[in-house]
Amino acid sequence: MTESFADSTLSPALWQAAHGVNVAEDPWPGFARRERRHRRTRLMRAVVAAAVGVALVGVQTNVVPLPGWAPGIAVAAAPTALLDAPPRGALAGDQAWLDTLRARISTDSPLGGWSPDGIWKVGDRDRIRLLYGSDQPGQRVALVAVPLRLGLLSKEALVWYVGPAGAGAEQMRYAGHSEGVDDPVMTLMQAGPDRGGFAVVVGPAESTVMISGDPRYTPRGTLEYQDFARADGSGVGFAVLPPAPLRNEPVVRVSRGDQLLYQGGLGGGPYDAIDPTGPEMDVLLAAARRGARGTPVDDASLRDFVQSALLDSRLPAAGTTVRVRWSGSGHGQAATLLTVQPAGGGVIAYARHGDDRTGWWTDLRLLLPAEGADQRPIGWRIRADDGTRPPTDQVRVIAPPDAARVTVTIGGAPPATVTLDASNAGITRIPPDQPATLTAYSTDGSVLGATPVPPVEADMSGLPGDSPATRVTP
Repeated sequence: MTESFADSTLSPALWQAAHGVNVAEDPWPGFARRERRHRRTRLMRAVVAAAVGVALVGVQTNVVPLPGWAPGIAVAAAPTALLDAPPRGALAGDQAWLDTLRARISTDSPLGGWSPDGIWKVGDRDRIRLLYGSDQPGQRVALVAVPLRLGLLSKEALVWYVGPAGAGAEQMRYAGHSEGVDDPVMTLMQAGPDRGGFAVVVGPAESTVMISGDPRYTPRGTLEYQDFARADGSGVGFAVLPPAPLRNEPVVRVSRGDQLLYQGGLGGGPYDAIDPTGPEMDVLLAAARRGARGTPVDDASLRDFVQSALLDSRLPAAGTTVRVRWSGSGHGQAATLLTVQPAGGGVIAYARHGDDRTGWWTDLRLLLPAEGADQRPIGWRIRADDGTRPPTDQVRVIAPPDAARVTVTIGGAPPATVTLDASNAGITRIPPDQPATLTAYSTDGSVLGATPVPPVEADMSGLPGDSPATRVTP
């Protein structure tokens, strides 16, 4: 059979077109090769990640030791004011003693067997530094900066060590520590009821340290402190404490020139407590109500208020005179003005309001000169009764018993009369940012006394008379 015209014409053209098409190879072998390579890569990455994870867990839990010199992630910073200061005290130059202490700290727990979680370890022992070390009567005291490590985390602790005078490094024992505090001061106090004790304060270089005992409120209306600290180098104070219990917690003040760097109590006790049920308190409270005006305050609230005032002023119940000047209500709660006066000292006025359900607020602490204190009008700014308690423009005024009238002078404005009720108390308005003075007059028009209206205290950490806001004497 012969080919048709169509077959003879199309076959070569179709054959040529078919061979001109680029047909790809089978894709499966290539895909399989690439997948095997990817699997090997993923497996290697997983093995490496697992190894790194195990290592990190081991490092972080201190199972796998990390060299002390290796950098870590700092989680707390000790006060640079202390770390940047040169070593102070007689032991600063005793390199052999310090080397022995370093060796002991690096092998033992730096915190005397105690730490927040028990797993922090000493970092680079060569970075253990003596900040202060000296012998005092019967004591050797050292403050040491110790680098700590928890895996990749690091921090620095300031650690106290104490021992007998002249003690070798192996005799020193842990006495306390601090980590990452903001205050540029380290304090240590050790005292007992039957033995003497000591207190040491290390502040920034070139600072002055005061360790004060009981305060003295002078008759002229000023506050004085008995300073029983002895300087032991720049920025260091040391005090020997008596064997008897202290009546009050000593107060530490660290300053540089006129700048107060730190003020706070020196914990460590024990202290003679004020007994609210003691006979001295009973006698004091019985006399406190004499001459009181206004709505009588209940016994429990008065006892609590008086005890609070004695604790705040650091005065004992015995020998102290308390007088309730006025009692009434404020914000729908009991309000009271009383004065506290130590024997032969100035007079401290306290105003308070509140109740047992919502708590009590101190509205005023004001140290007055003893002379004429009973003839002074006293006023304090009323705070808003909300969570922030900002001062309002309302001022409560309590006139002295013999006052016929009281005026308020705001800035350079003419005096304005304050309306008083039967208890000789009243409310006047004074802009919060304006100074004002209250003046009391007798029936013949003569001046009984005048008192400035103090600003609202922003910080009540100090004692009455410590700041201009809590005294009338410049």
